[in-house]
Amino acid sequence: MSHKINILAISGSTRKNSSNGNLIKAIAMLTTAIFTIEIFEGIDMLPHFNPDLDYGQVEENAQVAEFRRKISAADAILICTPEYALGVPGTLKNAIDWTVSTMNFSQKPVALITASTAGTRGHQSLLGTLLIIESKITKDTEVLISSIQTKVNSDLEITDQETLGLINKLINSLIEMVKGNVPVETLLPAPLL
Repeated sequence: MSHKINILAISGSTRKNSSNGNLIKAIAMLTTAIFTIEIFEGIDMLPHFNPDLDYGQVEENAQVAEFRRKISAADAILICTPEYALGVPGTLKNAIDWTVSTMNFSQKPVALITASTAGTRGHQSLLGTLLIIESKITKDTEVLISSIQTKVNSDLEITDQETLGLINKLINSLIEMVKGNVPVETLLPAPLL
């Protein structure tokens, strides 16, 4: 691929110096030659999702419209999120809810990283949501990282070798997905309703 891959990164944490934000920055440092990563700012500024205010019902909210536009324009999406109370952070779920009617995630390559203290239940919940809205995800582009605070240092370096290996595999798999080199049968199926 001759040009850089445009990635829209979304942190599920609204903390200024969150571990997830730092992990996104660490990935950006690892991939400067191949990715252009834009971190979406303002996930906490999106209004509460309300179907009565959704696209086609009334004039589209400017912040929602910009969020949708950025997703559609990106070659792929990188989501790094903590788990809150065994679930998906409310601001992240709210943002994703705004994309359901407009299908911005449909057939979009997505890398999902849940980086938290534990994270298993939040990760499975968000993975199910992303798959039901037709995101393209493989087993190599979804990663659960526990105890994230001990694995990325203040210089934005991934210090845990196992985690670094998982992230490198995720990066390479995302590149192949964007290039169209991933067999359909390796994509994770949507959960049964």
